[in-house]
Amino acid sequence: MNTQNKGSSKQLSGMNNTGEIQRIYSANPADYKLLEEVGNGASATVYRAIYLPINAVLAVKCLDLDRCNNGNLDSVRRETQTMALVDHPNLVRAYCSFVVDRNLWVVMPFMAVGSCFEAMKRAHPNGLEEMEICFILKETLKALDYLHRQGHIHRDVKAGNILLDNNGDVKLSDFGVSACMFDSGDRQRCRNTFTGTPFWMAPEVMQAETGYDSKADIWSFGITALELAHGHPPLSQYPPMKVLLVTLQNAPPRLGDKKFSKSFKDMVAMCLVKDPKKRPTAGKLLKHSFFKHAKPPELSLKNLLAELRSLLLNPVKALQNDESAQQLPSKMASLSPEEARSMSVYQKGISTWNFDIEDLKAKAETLIPDDDNNDETMESSPVDNCRDGYTTTEQCKQVLPLKC
Repeated sequence: MNTQNKGSSKQLSGMNNTGEIQRIYSANPADYKLLEEVGNGASATVYRAIYLPINAVLAVKCLDLDRCNNGNLDSVRRETQTMALVDHPNLVRAYCSFVVDRNLWVVMPFMAVGSCFEAMKRAHPNGLEEMEICFILKETLKALDYLHRQGHIHRDVKAGNILLDNNGDVKLSDFGVSACMFDSGDRQRCRNTFTGTPFWMAPEVMQAETGYDSKADIWSFGITALELAHGHPPLSQYPPMKVLLVTLQNAPPRLGDKKFSKSFKDMVAMCLVKDPKKRPTAGKLLKHSFFKHAKPPELSLKNLLAELRSLLLNPVKALQNDESAQQLPSKMASLSPEEARSMSVYQKGISTWNFDIEDLKAKAETLIPDDDNNDETMESSPVDNCRDGYTTTEQCKQVLPLKC
């Protein structure tokens, strides 16, 4: 990548509230050596990098400014501002950012294990153990509690945005779609923009006019718990239109597996309530009995981290696991090509869908959700809470006048 042009920059230094000393990193691209790619999304690529002046390993996220939200830089500005301001051990913080040609480089800590999504794909395609899930979710919830108290909604909580390090550190990342409820100095109690990833999206986010607040993150947190338990979120085999309609029509998914504890199932059920007012805050959820059993990472993540390290030393086994994770479950063999592509998108770890609203409206003319269920327990009541039982084309289209 060409690193000759240097643009505006913002550097962070000093000691944060957690007692960590923040080094000063330069805004000179020549001071960074980009190594292998470790992640990518619709408009950004993340590289492992070396900061040459002190030979430190970092991550550099390169955002293509020409591809960011069709030229709109609001989302880029939002992400970098949020990353620069957060000060919590469970949130990824930007050390500095600067423009290189038509890319914005954001310098961040390098999380060697990668995302929980990638960890499952490599070692546990059918999900993690409850002890591992408990610790990861508790650390993630601490991050959400901090964000919400600062007036932010993350809006894209999922395993792919929860990062792990070799020592068991857990950090929530990717603030590209986060929102602040304190815009212009006035608290905006509800947002109305249609943003996020459909599998994890709360029902009120899908609604056209109801608005939503930080409780939308609690729903996504509950879906993420199911994702970590099963290796995939509910409805991951379906295309976007059906995900939207089934989420609105059906009762919330539940953790039905006998191998999981009652407290885990109860915690998930508390998150996945369609009425956001009945969901707990992140702070209240942290007091749930499930999280009282969380063990430190040297105990809870010991086996997982050891497995991931062994895969690095055994590339043949890693390849076999990766190929296994890419295979569709046997029950999905009869999926339509569109549904198969949807599952493939999830399995490849692509961050978000690009929605064509006109296309979704056209599909709403003919697509009415059926009674299909997946691995998660789904209650069969036709109407749950208000505006959930879509049975006509007009009712289906209520969800579609969306702001993107």
